[in-house]
Amino acid sequence: MKRLLFYLKDYKKESILGPLFKLLEASFELVVPLVVASMIDVGIGGNNRSYIIKMCLIMAALGVTGLISSVTAQYFAAKAAVGFATKLRHALFAHIQSLSFASMDEQGTSTLITRMTSDINQLQSGVNMVLRLFLRSPFIVFGAMIMAFTVDVNAALIFVVVIPLLAVVVSGITLISIPMFGKVQRGLDQVLGLTRENLTGVRVIRAFGKEESEIEKFDQQTDVLKRMQVLASKVSALMNPVTYIIINFGLIILLHKGAVSVQMGLLTQGQVIALVNYMSQILIELVKLANLIVTVTKAAACGSRVAGVLSLPGGMQEHEKKLTEGEGRGRISFENVSMRYHEGGEEALTDISFEVKQGETIGIIGGTGSGKTSLVHLIPRFYDVEKGRVLVDGVDVRDYDLTALRDKIGIVMQKAVLFQGTIRENLRWGNEAATDEELWQALRAAQAEEFVLQKEGRLDAPVEQEGRNLSGGQKQRLSIARALVKKPEILILDDSASALDYATDAKLRKALRELPGETTVFIVSQRASSLMHADQIIVLDDGCAAQIGTHKELLESCEVYQEIYYSQFERGEKEKREQA
Repeated sequence: MKRLLFYLKDYKKESILGPLFKLLEASFELVVPLVVASMIDVGIGGNNRSYIIKMCLIMAALGVTGLISSVTAQYFAAKAAVGFATKLRHALFAHIQSLSFASMDEQGTSTLITRMTSDINQLQSGVNMVLRLFLRSPFIVFGAMIMAFTVDVNAALIFVVVIPLLAVVVSGITLISIPMFGKVQRGLDQVLGLTRENLTGVRVIRAFGKEESEIEKFDQQTDVLKRMQVLASKVSALMNPVTYIIINFGLIILLHKGAVSVQMGLLTQGQVIALVNYMSQILIELVKLANLIVTVTKAAACGSRVAGVLSLPGGMQEHEKKLTEGEGRGRISFENVSMRYHEGGEEALTDISFEVKQGETIGIIGGTGSGKTSLVHLIPRFYDVEKGRVLVDGVDVRDYDLTALRDKIGIVMQKAVLFQGTIRENLRWGNEAATDEELWQALRAAQAEEFVLQKEGRLDAPVEQEGRNLSGGQKQRLSIARALVKKPEILILDDSASALDYATDAKLRKALRELPGETTVFIVSQRASSLMHADQIIVLDDGCAAQIGTHKELLESCEVYQEIYYSQFERGEKEKREQA
């Protein structure tokens, strides 16, 4: 939590002036009971009307001054809290952008969204409340006790007993409730994760008629969250009634003692009323303090969660001497590479070795879960190897400047992801300075030119969030075009033509072979037809390289490849397919 206070450094003035103006308001409030006591004892007791009017004007002046001080304090507190939350949200978003794939996998999307939204909102409320009340409420409580001593020492001893009792209650409830609110926020993570899963998979849910079961699952999860919230709220709600009981017992004793003292002539009626007012002020401030404690408790739980994300190491660890270029262009080497996603988990890849020359086309095929995507994700260093080395242009990827390494590579992920905007804006992710002619060349190569020409606005045609207004094949072709606009040395197509028909897929492969500049191409696919003309085909089986060779070599000697190939084509079609 202390680490987060760094984001208040630009609001030092507001963080100081807010509490100071609140203390000024509290000072005026502590004077009011003495003015009332004087009015009763001197004005009303002496039937002095002018004195009463004078005291009334003084009280009005104190009230107006206190109001101005309070409004000023609220302004500074709100400015500091909103600025703090804004800077923290920017910092958290930037840090999330820097996280490695492994960290993102470990944290989960729903958890990170909760940190960015609900948790930071709670922190903003906590900072606002702390700046307004953290000093004011204790100042009023202890100030009222001191002012009570100026009225009567014996009566003020009641305050000495009441205030420590209240401190024990407040601190006890706080210590119990902080972990509870932490569990509530984790429960919120789970609800958000389930909600996000349902919203992104709504078509699948409806296709299988699972609406009722998903509603039931959501109800169960929200019921768990409700029970946690109710339990935490019950504990924190004890604050008000317990403080009321202690204060009211104190008031009863104070009124009894005051009545006896007035009867004995030791106290005046005004002094008793002043003591009662001070006790009432303590009660009001403790109610505010109780609300402050609840808010701060939630904020503390949320703050530790946000700080936890900020403490994650950002991205991959880079050497101090970061290289930007290697020897050559588009050469790849895997030397006895093994990797695993999580510490202690099974290896996703085991002892993979191969070399790729510039301009070659490499096919990667294998069953589901065989490690195809894992392998190509090591080239741009989305993950680090556990053993061995991955070399790009003769340099270990761990020795590269990450930006320089990834500038060499254009990658099209398994899931085509487009962003809200226009076709032009999406294509220029690869190269912001690309001309319209370069965009059309990339669209032509990606077999996307035809449908873009048919759209109103063409390159300026709108793209909805996640490309919802486009078909699966259109999204894949635009994703490929976006990678081609970058003119990469190494192009990775990770099963990115799965939504294309065979004719379009064949045209795409032909266009890729004709790319200028001898681009090295990796094609991950489940279709044997997409890889038949590759210079090398890597056949993966349960994370291991079953065999590496050409289509003809593999069809003769690799059982895994034969099984995949003949599951897609009849044996009698072998010759016809190879001739085509």
